[in-house]
Amino acid sequence: MDVHVRDLRYFAAVAEELSFTRAAERLYVSQPALSKQIRALERQLGFPLFERRPREIALTPQGAALLPAARELAAGWAEAVRAARTAGPAESLAVGMQTAVGRELQRKVLARFRERGWRISLRLVNWEDPTAGLAGGGADAAFCWLPVPGVGAELTAKVLVREERWVALPRGHRFADRAEVAFAELLDEPFVALPRSAGPLRDFWLGTAEREGREPVVALEASSPEEVFEAVGAGLGVVLLAEGNARLYPRPDVVSVPVRGLAPSELALVWRADDDRREVAEFTAAFREAAGPAGGGDRHGGRAGQRTRQGT
Repeated sequence: MDVHVRDLRYFAAVAEELSFTRAAERLYVSQPALSKQIRALERQLGFPLFERRPREIALTPQGAALLPAARELAAGWAEAVRAARTAGPAESLAVGMQTAVGRELQRKVLARFRERGWRISLRLVNWEDPTAGLAGGGADAAFCWLPVPGVGAELTAKVLVREERWVALPRGHRFADRAEVAFAELLDEPFVALPRSAGPLRDFWLGTAEREGREPVVALEASSPEEVFEAVGAGLGVVLLAEGNARLYPRPDVVSVPVRGLAPSELALVWRADDDRREVAEFTAAFREAAGPAGGGDRHGGRAGQRTRQGT
């Protein structure tokens, strides 16, 4: 029987916390996604791992018997990955991202690191993991859109860019010819949403904080930019996006328009707070220097640019 190491790590976290909510916070995943994954593991194993009571959970005898081996296997795999990453002739740094970064911000820094003999690998991680590989050990640092669970505790973030949120619409949409649109006008629109496992990041790109309690209309979920823009271009829904990403993903069937009434988006460089390796320190310091005051200014920023008609 093949079991994913991630599922063993999830099981161990729930067993140690005896709470799906606390374990989800620790793992940087949503509680519904974690519960779903544990139930899938139980079906695969053929026996229950937890007794679910009205206000608490407890390990079953089978779960208690499995826990020591699950911990050992998950810890052993994480250590093996760390050892393999540093086994080459040159030091290596894995950098995760959820969308193309662009914005000229990272190009010169990455080039400089390669010139100094560093091996840099860029890894595109879908939105089911809001930490872009940091939580599972697949990335040493990551370009992430905030909010990211764990920042301020297990994770450290440096904001690199603040940009206004825009909305991507199918070309024939009634708002496609607008110079800008108020978010209040979008409240009843069907939205393309990130997966529930994206947690607070999903809420941010649905504008939940600005909806004043009104539930968003979710037409479908998408795990990658390609899936999002295919859905928007097909007229299945609309989506909020950062101003810079409106230019990074041009399509002839999509129009992007600035949105009034939303807090700006923030692109950050994120890394584990307890990772004291020299390569991580130098990498993050270089980006902090490159970003300069651009990442540390007024959180509300200013509106820039005009409507972008993608593909024209």
